[in-house]
Amino acid sequence: MNYRYCNQRLNICLVAAALILTGCAPEIQKPVLLLPGKESAAEAISILRSRSKNAPPLKASGGGNITNYIDGKKKKQSVPLKLWVSPPAEIYVQGDIAFDPKALTAGSNEKDFWLAVSLKEVSSYWWGQWADETFPQELILSPNILLEALGIAQIDSDQNWSLSNKDAFDILAKQNEQGVVVKKIYILNSRNYHIKRIEYFNNDGKPVIVTKLDKYKQLTDDISVPTVMEITNVNEGDENDSVEIKLGSIKPTDLTDKQRTRLFTRPQPRGFKHIYKIINGDIIEQPQ
Repeated sequence: MNYRYCNQRLNICLVAAALILTGCAPEIQKPVLLLPGKESAAEAISILRSRSKNAPPLKASGGGNITNYIDGKKKKQSVPLKLWVSPPAEIYVQGDIAFDPKALTAGSNEKDFWLAVSLKEVSSYWWGQWADETFPQELILSPNILLEALGIAQIDSDQNWSLSNKDAFDILAKQNEQGVVVKKIYILNSRNYHIKRIEYFNNDGKPVIVTKLDKYKQLTDDISVPTVMEITNVNEGDENDSVEIKLGSIKPTDLTDKQRTRLFTRPQPRGFKHIYKIINGDIIEQPQ
């Protein structure tokens, strides 16, 4: 099987799944009062963990724009969709493609993640379990990247993180067991201490994904989310797939147990031409 082609198709579909919401009108930016940086990685991590712990369930709808390259040709498109989030691990995205409101669905819960595309040209279902690692590192988007972009940071240990300061930013850097930096989080040293950029690296230390965050919207007294997100796949050439996300309608919501079961339970892969399981970052086609 052609895994490179499989990766490309999954990459494109995940980008589409991530496009949340309609654009916002231009607004005047207020001057930002900068403050001294934090003294330790533990102090910075404590703030991010507190926000993640207190983040409320969210409901959003709208659309966005993607740019991707297929056989060297640049393609742009938009996808209207709906989205629900229940921290810390549950997310569900429903995309409307070619007037089919469920042509694209993606989601995750505490155990599983999945993506289903029911189109004539791409009838495929991908799934995996968090215990077997996450999506392949080169993919432009996965549920954990989207959750982190929304401020629901998954920081499991203080020991692998270090803190540095550059210009107006605190920079948290995570290392793997071999001492290679695999993630960097740039936090603006302002009163709100907002994340402005997240960089993801492969195990060789090469950048693979960059997320830029801007124009935060206050949802509760202590929780705000970015209304502009730009996620880019970093390649050696100029053909970098990207997604620009602009949040329109987004608000805290109450989810009943029935709704959570309906939204965040992984559906069975019935009626798809191709079924893939993701194990340790590898995409493996399953027998029908």
